[in-house]
Amino acid sequence: MNGPESVEAPLAGVSAAPAAAPMPARNRFGRLEWAGAFGDLGTLIPFVVAYVSLLKMDPYGVLLAFGAAKIASGLYYRTPFPIQPMKAIGAVATTQAAQSAIITPQAVYAAGLVTGAIWLVLGLTGTAKTVAAWVSRSVAVGIILGLGLSFMLEGIRIMSQGWIVAGVALAGTLLLLTNRAIPAMFLLLLGGAAVALVQNPALVGQLAAIHAQFRLASFALGGLSWHELLVGAAFLALPQVPLTLDNAIVAVKEENNRLFPERPVSEREVAVSTGVMNLLAPLVGGVPMCHGAGGMAGHVRFGARTGGALVILGAIVLAIALFFSGSVETIFRIFPAPILGVILFLTGAQLALGACDLGRTKYDRFVSVVTAACAMWNIGLAFVFGIAVHHALRRGRVRL
Repeated sequence: MNGPESVEAPLAGVSAAPAAAPMPARNRFGRLEWAGAFGDLGTLIPFVVAYVSLLKMDPYGVLLAFGAAKIASGLYYRTPFPIQPMKAIGAVATTQAAQSAIITPQAVYAAGLVTGAIWLVLGLTGTAKTVAAWVSRSVAVGIILGLGLSFMLEGIRIMSQGWIVAGVALAGTLLLLTNRAIPAMFLLLLGGAAVALVQNPALVGQLAAIHAQFRLASFALGGLSWHELLVGAAFLALPQVPLTLDNAIVAVKEENNRLFPERPVSEREVAVSTGVMNLLAPLVGGVPMCHGAGGMAGHVRFGARTGGALVILGAIVLAIALFFSGSVETIFRIFPAPILGVILFLTGAQLALGACDLGRTKYDRFVSVVTAACAMWNIGLAFVFGIAVHHALRRGRVRL
């Protein structure tokens, strides 16, 4: 998988010798940025569909918030700095919604407000950096490796819904990953759309019936109650905090600074932007969002090298929200599950490759490996366990 488009290859704009106070590269909008823009669909689409179909949330607000946040992230960071759904909140909210009436859309909005307040305070006070500094590099590497392997396993599970389609798509994508003339993502999405139309001919008529209908944003918190605020905070927001710290603060900062050393970010920046977007999103009906390391791996794997990819995807998502929000579920049917599985599988491979340097000592390697193994089961517990093992080894309380 090595080549001019692999992460091991030199990235555009990186000089051989460090320059004093380098200025961030400008965003680009060429073929590879367009291809890389769609590298995060494997996580975005399933969560959006779950929120809309299970929780009956208005797709307008969900997509409007995602689109605006992606554009803002691309313009500010100028790297493929991703915007993803917060996975723990999304999983709990949609699972509970399928089983009971405890979680409501208003509770999800409340979770976003509480999450936003937490990370804005941690970022502005510098506490996020202090907490992150307590996390050793071996733990961060383990989290990234575990996330990558988890993505690959989930990708395989989704691909199993159509092995023939998935196998052909995966083989073709691997052959074209380093092809600059024909970006692999374009053919992957076009092939997926063709398969969807062949498997479901009625989809042609459904897509043809779609028409533009402009909508304006409206205030979504009018019906928020104290009970829903408490449910959102206790059941959704607080369990998400450890996951956000390791995956969406520590790991994404590590991944960005490894891939784009000339455009580094700090824990404070990431925490503040996480806080701001989650305080604003619920106002229009958006769901909790974060910067996930897996999202960056997906964008980079398919060619993105600047924030232009985020601006492109954000503009598309925003346009769907403003003009086609009533047809979201129909539009998303052109992305078959096996194709999303291929994207998720390759995203995981990209992420895991970045964590191959497990450290020079056996202690570092041990911490990384056990953290990765636990992260494949539960990232929050892996984070706590990895830190505990690291400090126990460091103090000589555990010997190998």
